[in-house]
Amino acid sequence: MHEMSLCENIREIIEEQAKLDGFSHVNRVWLEVGPLSCVEPDALRFGFDVVMRGSVAQGASVEITSSPAKAHCLACQTTVQIQQRYDPCPTCGVGPMEIIQGDAFKISKLEVV
Repeated sequence: MHEMSLCENIREIIEEQAKLDGFSHVNRVWLEVGPLSCVEPDALRFGFDVVMRGSVAQGASVEITSSPAKAHCLACQTTVQIQQRYDPCPTCGVGPMEIIQGDAFKISKLEVV
């Protein structure tokens, strides 16, 4: 379950940001988890609560957002929504397509005190 190590990285980033910006507690963390990011949101929620114990984000709620995956077809030059990384272009049926949205995993916002 790599989500635990991702949560540890999130904790490190939050702790470093707390030192830089001088906040003492995080109430809420917003994470962007793309459908092509290979991150399981339920496992991330579980890991988040466990890993944040003893940090400035202990007890913080986590909000996970996602946006549709989009790709640009190199053959027909259209941008389309896709469900999986290696889907063929629904317009022309050709691949490969360049992923332009949906593979991100990042902290998008923090609510701090």
